[in-house]
Amino acid sequence: MPPQPPSQQRLPYRRVVVKVGSNVLTGGGEQLDSASMAALAEQIARLRAAGGEVILVTSGAITAGRTHIASATDRRFESRDVHTRQVLAAIGQSRVMSLWDALFETHGVVVSQALLSRRDLADRLGYLNARNTLLALLDLDVLPIVNENDVVSIEEISDSTIGDNDSLSAQVANLVDAELLLMLTDRAGLYTADPGRHPDAKLIETVERIDESIERAAAGDPGRHGRGGMATKVEAARLATRSGTHVVIADGSAPDIIGRIASGEPAGTHFLPTGDRMESRSRYLLSGLQVRGRIVIDDGAVRALRNGGTSLLPAGVTACEGGFARGDVVRIYSASGEHVANGAVDYSSAEVDRIRGLHSEQIVTTLGYEYGEEIVHCNNMVLV
Repeated sequence: MPPQPPSQQRLPYRRVVVKVGSNVLTGGGEQLDSASMAALAEQIARLRAAGGEVILVTSGAITAGRTHIASATDRRFESRDVHTRQVLAAIGQSRVMSLWDALFETHGVVVSQALLSRRDLADRLGYLNARNTLLALLDLDVLPIVNENDVVSIEEISDSTIGDNDSLSAQVANLVDAELLLMLTDRAGLYTADPGRHPDAKLIETVERIDESIERAAAGDPGRHGRGGMATKVEAARLATRSGTHVVIADGSAPDIIGRIASGEPAGTHFLPTGDRMESRSRYLLSGLQVRGRIVIDDGAVRALRNGGTSLLPAGVTACEGGFARGDVVRIYSASGEHVANGAVDYSSAEVDRIRGLHSEQIVTTLGYEYGEEIVHCNNMVLV
C-alpha cells in the first residue's frame, strides 16, 4: 500500500535532492543497515506521495563491496588506495542498488540508477544529457538514484576535497534546478566546533553567508565510513546556494527528518541561498566543471562587467593562464585576484595572449581572422 503523505499542505520545496552518506546508511555499524535504509525509503516515498519530486544521491558502494567480499582475517581490502576502492565499488554498486530497489518496491516506487562522474558533466553536451535524463525520469514519476561512478572515476575516492558524494549532490541539485538540497549525515548539523571534542559546541541553525568562521567550524575529520566530513558539505552548500538552492545538513537518523524539512520545519543547519535561481546555462558556467584556465582583467573591465552587463573585450584583458580552447569555460579575475565571473571563451589561450590589450578592430589584423569582437560574450558569462 503506498505510504500516506506527511501533509496535504503545499510543499515549500517541491524538487528535493536527498544526499545520504555512508555513516547514515550503516547506522553506525560496519555494513549497510537495512533498517536505516528502509526508514529513509519510507520517508522519501511519503514525500513523493505528497507531491514532491525527489532525487536520491547515495553512497555505500565501497562499504557494501568490502562487507560482501572481505572476511575478518582478509587484509587485502583494508587498503584505502584508489584501485582497491574502485574494486570494492564495482562489487558493491549492484548490491546497494538491489537493496534500494527492494525497499522502494514495497512502497510502489520505481527506481532508476544513474552513475555519474565529474568527467560526464565536464562538457556542455554531457551536462545537458544528464540533465535531460534526470528530468525525464522525474516526469515519468521514477525515482533517480545517483552515485559517483567510482569504477571509472578516481576523483571522488582519491581527492578528499571532493568528498563522499557531497560535491556530486550539489552538482545534481544545480542540474535539475532543485529548490532544496538535503544532506543527511550522522550529526544534527554544523556545530560551532567538533561536538565530539568540545561538549559545549552549539548547533548553528542558520547560515546566511559562508565565511571564515563557518569554514573553521566545519574543519575536522570525516566520519567513520565517510570521506568528506563537514568541510566538503559546506563547500557543496556554497556551490548550491550560489545557484539559489536552499541547503540543509541534518541528522539522517532523526524521525521523519526528510518529510519535516521538506515541509519547512526548522531542523539541522539551514544554508540560505546567496544567489538568484538561474537558468541551466548559467548554472553550468558557474559549476566550474569544465574550467580550463583563467583570464585576468583590468579595473575598467571589472566595472564594465558588473555595472553594464557587457561582454569581455580584448582591451580589458591583461593576462591569461592555462591551455584552454575556444568554447572552454574559464574563470575571470580582477588584477587583485578577486573572482569576477565564469564564461565560455570565443578564443583559445594562445589567441587571447596575442590579442589581449588590443581594440576589437585589431583582432583580424593580428590573427588574420576573427570569431567576434569579444573574448567572452555576455550571453556566455555569469558573474560571481
